[in-house]
Order: sequence, then structure tokens, then C-alpha cells
Amino acid sequence: MKKWNMIIDIEKCEDCNNCFLACKDEHVGNDWPGYAVSQPLHGQRWMDIMRKERGQYPLIDVAYRPTPCMHCDGAPCIKAAKNGAIYKRDDGIVIIDPEKARDQRSVLEACPYDAIWWNEEKKIPQKCTFCAHLLAEGWKEPRCVQACPTGAMRFVAAEDGEIKKMAESENLEVLHPQYKTFPRVYYKNLYRYSRCFIGGSVTIAVDGVSDCAQGATIKLIKDSNPIAETISDPFGDFKFDNLEENSGIYTLEIEYKDYQKKKVEVNLKQSVSVGDIIFS
Repeated sequence: MKKWNMIIDIEKCEDCNNCFLACKDEHVGNDWPGYAVSQPLHGQRWMDIMRKERGQYPLIDVAYRPTPCMHCDGAPCIKAAKNGAIYKRDDGIVIIDPEKARDQRSVLEACPYDAIWWNEEKKIPQKCTFCAHLLAEGWKEPRCVQACPTGAMRFVAAEDGEIKKMAESENLEVLHPQYKTFPRVYYKNLYRYSRCFIGGSVTIAVDGVSDCAQGATIKLIKDSNPIAETISDPFGDFKFDNLEENSGIYTLEIEYKDYQKKKVEVNLKQSVSVGDIIFS
């Protein structure tokens, strides 16, 4: 049967917090019997937007990663809960029973994504429900997806084979696959948050005057093998992205018009800007 999946595009998220606010609007002050009791006004972020800054001045970028419950097929919280207090529905949604889960604070530690929150007043664990109460009324997406102005979030009902093909064709990834929890939240362009880049600028200096070098050819070399190539933009900037952190020594080989070729060596630990590469 078809199951619900959420797809989040890191590239499109602008940290507007509409998804977070829509979740609060739907769940603060509202009990949804069988699905969830009212979410506290403060302290819980069922849609938790994480932020990552990469690089150094003058080449820096920032990525935002909306992070709800992953609704894992192999959810550790289900195993940790007593009396069937947490269960997975046939449509893929994981629900915390607001009655059975009372006083079971230990399930928070079972979630490797830190997506379960504790309601101190009511003594229950809580989390994102994919707005299951709205889906039961015929909605096709939860409030967070509805409120996203950039299309960074999609909600898809698909059979397992379909979502697998979609993940392959769109280069979708799950968060921390090493946990082997088999999430139903997929990310596009996750490298913007989880991996790193090498970037810089190419300039020319003639008679004491500097200018941007558009159209310079930059090759990225690893272990003597070219692995990528790019062209500097109108500002002379270039970037090689989606590289693994702490992945060792890279060489940048830069060519521009009739100038002598330049080489720059980079020991890549985290995202780095090599600054200006000057031809004169």
C-alpha cells in the first residue's frame, strides 16, 4: 500500500520558519484525541530547523535543515516504549499514544535524531505526527508543507518501490543512514548541510589594478587524478562542493588565458575558501 513520505530540499529552505509556526498554530492549545495532546507554547520544536555555516570570509554559505520526526520504519522509539505506547501505522506514520505513553520519558533517549520532546506538565513524550488528524479528514499534506512558501517541502504518498525509484532519480538521501532506522523523511541537496566545499576567487593584477578573472579554468585533483572541473564566474569566483570532510590533500590547478598555470594545495578538513588566486 502507499505510505506517507516527506521530501525536504535543503537548497530551497530560507529559514523563514513558516513550517515551525504552522506546526505551533495547529498543535498549541489543541488536543487531537488519539494523535496528540496540546503542544506546549515554548520548549518544543516538532519541526526543528537546524543551521550550518560553511566556509570563511569572503566565501561563505549557510544551509538550513528542517528536521521533524523521521517516522522510521525501524524506529528505535517503538522498541523502547512500553505497552505499545508508540506504534507505526500501515501508512508509515509513527504515533505516540498520548494515554499509553504517560510517564515514559525514557523514550526520548531512544531517538537518535532528538525528535521526541518531553511535556513536563502532562508527563508525556511528544513529537511530529505528520498532522495525521488532518490526513484523516482528507488533507493531502500536513500544515508545515502547506505553509512552505518556497516549495522546499513535499508530502508524497507512494509505495515502497515508487519512493525508492524517486530517491534514486532525484538523488534523495536520508539523515544518518548509518543508524539503520529507515526514515520516511528524505532530503534533497543534503550535501549543503552535511558535506563541504573548496572555493576561491581568480583575479588579474595589471599595473597595480586588480580585476575579476571570468572564465578561468579550475581543475580539482585528488591523488594525481582530475575529479572535477569548473569555470570562474563573472566575479572570478569558483566552488567545488559535495566533498567529504577530512578527506585529505587536494590540488587546484588554475589556467587563465596566456598566463602561467598556477597550483594551490588544500588539506581539506572543513569547507574552505582559498582566497584570491592572482595572475599578474
